[in-house]
Amino acid sequence: MTQQQDATTTVSNKNSETQRTLPFSDTQDFSDAERGFIASLQPGVVKDASGNIVWDSDAFAFLDEECPPTVHPSLWRQSRLCAIQGLYEVTDGIYQIRGLDLSNMTIVEGDTGVIIIDPLISSETASAGLGLYRAHRGERPVVGVIYSHCHIDHFGGVKGVTTEADVAAGRCPVLAPTGFVEHAVAENVYAGTAMARRAAYMYGAALPRGAQGSIGAGLGATTSTGTPTLIPPTVHIDHTGQSEVVDGVRIEFQLTPGTEAPAEMNFYFPDKRALCMAENATHTLHNLLTLRGALVRDPHVWSKYLTESINRYASRTDVLFASHHWPTWDTPRITDFLSVQRDLYGYLHDQTLRAMNKGSVGIEIAEDIDLPPAIEKAWHTHGYYGSVSHNVKAIYQRYMGWFNGNPANLWEHPPVASAKRHVEFMGGAQEVIAKARRSYDEGDFRWVAQVLNYVIFADPDNTEAKALQADTLEQLGYGSENGTWRNFFLMGAYELRNGGIGTPTVTASTDISSALTVEQLFDALALRVDGPRAWDAKITIDWRVSDQSAIHRTQLRNGLLVHFDVGDADLPAPDATFTLTSRALHEALLGGTDLSAMIDDGSVVADGNVVALSELVGYLDSPDPDFAIVTP
Repeated sequence: MTQQQDATTTVSNKNSETQRTLPFSDTQDFSDAERGFIASLQPGVVKDASGNIVWDSDAFAFLDEECPPTVHPSLWRQSRLCAIQGLYEVTDGIYQIRGLDLSNMTIVEGDTGVIIIDPLISSETASAGLGLYRAHRGERPVVGVIYSHCHIDHFGGVKGVTTEADVAAGRCPVLAPTGFVEHAVAENVYAGTAMARRAAYMYGAALPRGAQGSIGAGLGATTSTGTPTLIPPTVHIDHTGQSEVVDGVRIEFQLTPGTEAPAEMNFYFPDKRALCMAENATHTLHNLLTLRGALVRDPHVWSKYLTESINRYASRTDVLFASHHWPTWDTPRITDFLSVQRDLYGYLHDQTLRAMNKGSVGIEIAEDIDLPPAIEKAWHTHGYYGSVSHNVKAIYQRYMGWFNGNPANLWEHPPVASAKRHVEFMGGAQEVIAKARRSYDEGDFRWVAQVLNYVIFADPDNTEAKALQADTLEQLGYGSENGTWRNFFLMGAYELRNGGIGTPTVTASTDISSALTVEQLFDALALRVDGPRAWDAKITIDWRVSDQSAIHRTQLRNGLLVHFDVGDADLPAPDATFTLTSRALHEALLGGTDLSAMIDDGSVVADGNVVALSELVGYLDSPDPDFAIVTP
């Protein structure tokens, strides 16, 4: 198998041309990113309780050097900005920890303590960030937490800054948009295994740091690999204009569901003339459909909410900050920043639909669409995290679905069967590889990747095809301005050369799983039923949840696990009944606790045919966090 290659002449020349044509003399972003610096974490390494490194910002020190041919110069610039690390003053009483995880953690000083906004992914990085703040601002207690939205990099580190006991006692309220728990749990549990596996590609967490490997993800350096936690919110924000006072700090909220997350909010500090835009306006074009997978976001409503932000807050704002990147100061600059961001999402939406209604399909629109010059010239509209290409395809998918309308594409063969037919029609594997080498030498890497993928899926043991494909994906990565595209390409090359690395991060932690409602818990269980094996099974179990005074029934029939609250319905007797608390239910079904032991110690009371549960469990499948991506 081949080792890492240098950039080809084709890629090197294209990157050099970018260096000449983009406005690298504009250094305003660097001035903003360094403004208010107080101190950095030294060394920039965070470890867990066992001594394992979960974050290493020092590994990105190479970004201080000149951009090499193996990196798109624009992405190198963005990565340098994202790697700037430490404690920063945003304005009087507002501080940020930046560069200690994918996201920022913001700290707002109140009358008696501090309010934490978005405590990163891992409890370890959040704790280190709070420690850095306290080392320079004093030992102020945490008296409030705000989750701006339901993605794990904005709540996962909460137990690094506060405790369940303080929250339960009312000493630390936790504020979040309505629907937060439902969406946070669903994303990390329902499709969590598949998303986490693809996130390993998207963020390149396993890639070596360096000019031929990981340089960042556009939104931040990468993801930490510590312990994700969750404390459910105690205060729900359910309408725009809702105001709350936390430790003497006045906060006005703007709900923005359906933008960057299904449950998200911006918020304004009127006494500080400071606006937090969560993840709705950052220094990049964001994702409308993230490469790790998610529900397609709505750029039309995103644009509308940005207009609302401008009209409600811009004229009375002196500083804008967000949960990623660096702040923007001064009212005119803030207004322009928000306006251009708004125009960006609105333009992509409207022009995609215009072309769609003229008969173009997503992949065609993505190739043809150009941004207006006034949008294109702004650094913060560049596709470092989202891209025009995959965002346009996402808009098409949102409205039209996967099918492009051509009946020839209505019933295509699946990947392996299609690949075998392609390779046969093209003259066999060796002929395809020989032609692919010529296309590689000509710099047509997109085509090489496509045709070699046929060979690999038709013949997974073809080492020659895999070696050339690794080289090809590497060149595509070297030439990409988008951080997540680069990571995907380089991760594909890495796994072709070294084998699968699995999933470095775990999102469905105990805290997150335990936040499932009873309804969500059985939803998650239903997703694991091996349908064909359970076609003929008929199992009915009642679950008496004692602390909720509810009876929940599960029925396995026709390979489907149906579940519902019994209520007052007159139903046939179940095969078995289990009486237990909601906590014991979580432990028994998802926590790996031995149900027999729970029955023996009295924490679960069983009636009827107890074996019915063992039969049900026997039909459950286990997700595979190491499934193949670049091979069948």
